[in-house]
Amino acid sequence: MEIKKNDKFIITIEDMSEDGAGIGKLDGYIWFVKDALIGDVIEASAMKMKKNYGFARLVRVIEPALGRVEAKCPVARACGGCQMQELDYAEQLKFKEKKVYNHLKRIGGLENLRMPGEVIESSDEIVMEPIIGMEHPWRYRNKAQFPIGTGKDGQPIAGFYAGRTHSLIPVPELDCLLGCEENQKLLGIVLDFMKEFKVAAYDETAHKGLVRHVLLRKGFASGELMVCLVINGNKLPHAEVLVERMKAAGVASVSLSVNKEKTNVIMGIEIINLYGPGYITDKIGNIEYRISPLSFYQVNPVQTERLYGTALEFADLSGGETVWDLYCGIGTISSFLAQKAGKVYGVEIIPEAIDDARANAERNGIKNVEFFVGKAEEVLPEQYEKNQVYADVIVVDPPRKGCDSVCLDTILKMEPKKVVYVSCDSSTLARDVKYLCENGYEVKRVRPVDMFPMSGHVETVVLMNNRLKN
Repeated sequence: MEIKKNDKFIITIEDMSEDGAGIGKLDGYIWFVKDALIGDVIEASAMKMKKNYGFARLVRVIEPALGRVEAKCPVARACGGCQMQELDYAEQLKFKEKKVYNHLKRIGGLENLRMPGEVIESSDEIVMEPIIGMEHPWRYRNKAQFPIGTGKDGQPIAGFYAGRTHSLIPVPELDCLLGCEENQKLLGIVLDFMKEFKVAAYDETAHKGLVRHVLLRKGFASGELMVCLVINGNKLPHAEVLVERMKAAGVASVSLSVNKEKTNVIMGIEIINLYGPGYITDKIGNIEYRISPLSFYQVNPVQTERLYGTALEFADLSGGETVWDLYCGIGTISSFLAQKAGKVYGVEIIPEAIDDARANAERNGIKNVEFFVGKAEEVLPEQYEKNQVYADVIVVDPPRKGCDSVCLDTILKMEPKKVVYVSCDSSTLARDVKYLCENGYEVKRVRPVDMFPMSGHVETVVLMNNRLKN
């Protein structure tokens, strides 16, 4: 049966992709269908075909999967933010466990890995620990970045981009169910201000207009709120009026981010502070952090404490160890580790993040940490060779692309007793784990953590021991 574009067909969904799309086969040909779930029997419409696979649109569900639920958000399918809102949360967690397991087994070569609950038959087998999920998987995001555009009536609107597009989907009543409840009011203040003073929304096609995005952040522990407008210019007209309205709404920090480039990057480098100290604070565990508009800070503070707590547990520090924290950001994991380590060294390529890291350490009276600006693969060899700084434990928390190969080789050269790998992408984690295991390390513990309910993303913590030193 030859299928052409816009042809409809019936298919059973047997699997799900990395980003939560349903996968089914028809006459040996693989179809990816957004919003379809494992176990669904659906009618789909062909959109785009390659030689061995194609993409289709969900037309209707004929027989729903057992885990299918009604989405809470009316634009869940159109918006690109949630890929799995129509899958029961318990089933989402099972999917993520299986995803991590499959990557570590297939890409990482961990043939001795077993799923949670499986019975071990020999001493060299490892059982993956159960995923750490959320009791309340809504309203967990402490950060939201809303694109600003122009509606059909010529008035400014806020929303999110539809999946894989730059088409703006207005947020119903300005309220996203993953974000803080305060976002609705703050967005409303911005849009009303823009309408009143005729401040134009940015048009990325024409590269005209002023307001591109609104960044909102909240310190869950402190309750402090931040508002930052990303603008295609150097100033915001009548900014003093917006500031007064934000102060009345209880906002602690108001700023502008200047971004005049033709780019998909949201934030500009230059920050103009309009009100407040230029940052807000938050706590993870006992550690207080300073968060500026450009700071990287985990968006789910409830699960971040569990993620970092798992990393600290896996490191199993006794108080005298020297620990290196690579890709340390604003020092969140570094500070956690410093509570139980002898000395912690943090490395991060972004200078502003290291400024925050040093300020955070000082704010918390943590004296056994030292931070370096630069690439981990350059800083580590220099400190190791010039200053004989060694490592008992190395913690890595790299971006999605995983660790640089030079960084991995440096880890091997330094021969730490333990490597604790915190990953936001289990496929690159598996690749790096395989390399370290081929060069003297063995996996001892694996635990996924669900940082992003309703999406296909999952964090994972892996403990690897040096075979010669343990």
